[in-house]
Amino acid sequence: MLKYEFIYSKLMNKIQTGALQAGAKLPSIRNLSQAFSCNKSTVMTALKKLEDQHLIYALPKSGYYVVDHQLSYKPLVNNCIDFATSSPSWHAFPYKDFQHCINKAIDTYQADLFRYGTARGLPSLITEVKKLLETYQIFIKEGNIFITSGVQQSLFLLSVMPFPNNRTTILVEQPSYHLYMDYLKTYQLPVKGIKRTAEGIDLAELESIFKKDDIKFFYTMPRLQNPLGTSFSKKEKDDIRKLAYKYDVYIVEDDYLADFDQNTKTDPLFTDDTEEHVIYLKSFSKIMFPGLRIGLAILPNAFIDTFQQYKNTTDIDSAMISQAALELYLKSGMFERYKKKVSEIYTMRANTLQQSIKTYLSKYKATTEICMHSHIVLPREVNVNRLIQHLAQQHIYLATADHNFLNGFYRERILKLNVSNVDDPKIETGIKEIAHALNQPNHYF
Repeated sequence: MLKYEFIYSKLMNKIQTGALQAGAKLPSIRNLSQAFSCNKSTVMTALKKLEDQHLIYALPKSGYYVVDHQLSYKPLVNNCIDFATSSPSWHAFPYKDFQHCINKAIDTYQADLFRYGTARGLPSLITEVKKLLETYQIFIKEGNIFITSGVQQSLFLLSVMPFPNNRTTILVEQPSYHLYMDYLKTYQLPVKGIKRTAEGIDLAELESIFKKDDIKFFYTMPRLQNPLGTSFSKKEKDDIRKLAYKYDVYIVEDDYLADFDQNTKTDPLFTDDTEEHVIYLKSFSKIMFPGLRIGLAILPNAFIDTFQQYKNTTDIDSAMISQAALELYLKSGMFERYKKKVSEIYTMRANTLQQSIKTYLSKYKATTEICMHSHIVLPREVNVNRLIQHLAQQHIYLATADHNFLNGFYRERILKLNVSNVDDPKIETGIKEIAHALNQPNHYF
């Protein structure tokens, strides 16, 4: 073992065992060189290695101090099959690349990151976002782009701010994004639901609701809907837009899975919006990691001033360091390379999921789209809770779509199947076990 490695291991051991606590000052370089009978450069090499691992930090003219005693977390290998969790496998994210972007952002922007930014977001990030949006067929001026603290913030602001049509009731698909459903229920906002299935929505019912009810906006996920995993056809999107124009209803389009759509010819509702009635929302949570808390809101001109006014009352601006790091991640080409890589992984999982459903669960109603999440609709006589508990004992975790519905809305018995956290070899095994459990009489009323 080289001398600097020996010094490194000794200091590491003291940090890990708690002999040197967080905030503790290390012996001086001179004292360490004397203690280990070596020159100062050898000690500095060992310290540099600890610093690179973010275990210690240097204060000029003071010395080195312990940051924390914990090493970088490495995910444990386990044998469970988790179809219930929708968050991405964060350990698949190249965090070292993003760490470089964070460090570079701090070096580049320095004090600017620690002041309040602009309500619309970091201007240099907005420039990069505009380029990214064009790859989704979203062509818009920079002045119409807002950086938000995730899509949730955009939804909350849009739900409470006044709209040009002076209406109050929100229309949502059923089922839909569970956190937004929770928000609507918690704040008791005027809301109405419309049923969505693997076949889409009833356009005649949609027109009736637009015509008779006081609809402010229709919240929808046209692409790879959560939790169903279904998409609207081009004709359906065209028809929905026409109805929105006819009855002066705005559309809030949540395109959270744009990065995973394998059909490059699929355009958002926003693309063909000729009358500025579509608000486009985009998240980075699924393609990167939820903790980034960066979302995009693309607003028609009539909304810009009001949205900015309401946003100023919530957070003034979204996290500047995250914004600056994301800007560099986009500009450097890292995002595009990572997106291609992770999209290929998820597409492989999605194909396996779809094939497994066709093979083992073909008698149940489901979607046929290639998506990282899908569902099956269970008969009323299935004891869903008993089924889920039985499979959990085999370390196969499932969830229903109950939290994706408004209170009082008719709920189909939907079993969600998400492969965000399931490795490809385990998917077929898990689906096969679900099918086996559904064939057991004791899981029925």
